[in-house]
Amino acid sequence: MTQPSSYTYLGPEGTFTEAALLQVPGAGESRRVPASTVAAALDAVRSKAVDAAMVPIENSVEGGVSATLDAIAVGEPLRILREELVPITFVLAARAGTALGAVRRIATHGHAWAQCRAWVDATIADAEYFPSSSTAAAAYGLVDGDDSYDGAICSPLVAQRLGLAVLAEDIGDVADAVTRFVLVGRPDALPPRTGADKTTLVIPLPRDHPGALMQILDQFAARGVNLSRIESRPTGQFLGDYFFSVDADGHVEDARVADALKGLHRISPGLRFLGSYARADHRTPAVERHTSDDAFASADHWLGGILGGRPR
Repeated sequence: MTQPSSYTYLGPEGTFTEAALLQVPGAGESRRVPASTVAAALDAVRSKAVDAAMVPIENSVEGGVSATLDAIAVGEPLRILREELVPITFVLAARAGTALGAVRRIATHGHAWAQCRAWVDATIADAEYFPSSSTAAAAYGLVDGDDSYDGAICSPLVAQRLGLAVLAEDIGDVADAVTRFVLVGRPDALPPRTGADKTTLVIPLPRDHPGALMQILDQFAARGVNLSRIESRPTGQFLGDYFFSVDADGHVEDARVADALKGLHRISPGLRFLGSYARADHRTPAVERHTSDDAFASADHWLGGILGGRPR
């Protein structure tokens, strides 16, 4: 697989997304272009303006990032190349000279606000929330003179870069919060199997009927494929029309995963394969003997003997 030479990420500079991108080998020395939204970042990949985009996809506190799950599920197909995990630590930043007691209006991203809400309620009970496209954008607004708010919840990195006063540190409500990011490129190549992999899929529900979800889950369960994440998302077509976003343990080159995908495709021909890639935590799945590659190969050989008229 060719190493990307240009990247975009959910900006501006100083976001947790940029921190995730800088964990990718070689990204620090490559061209990096911030994007204003997740959709804009993915469109830059589709238009070949850049080779790959880093976007958030899941948070340990808030769950899936809907903007990413929705934008990657439609349009020209894309491919997840790798994932990165970033510990999330928030600070409350303000312009120099601002006292904590003077902060009444706070800007940040919706996910950050949700992760710090208990601290805000306990410390600045009457604070108003102003939504921002990212935590870093909220911090930049303070520097740029936006007077609609007087504090920003952001990363320590961007507060330091911009010379903002840090009024409070580690204000997240949950210790050890982590956000998962994915590097997304065009479907030109498949990352190699490592033995500790993850496969991400978009599974439309062709027809809503009793047992429809069970039919989908059975394809994984019967082949010993564990699901580490499953979420339903509205298609936007009409009320009650959903697709499922799924992370499965294993690589499409694993026989059990490949066989599950074939079964899923029979049920849902609109199945979208978003990629098989190495897990950031390097955790290897437990594979039972009857779902191993050897077991599938042995079964294929046995059936081939029957179809070929040869004795077993």
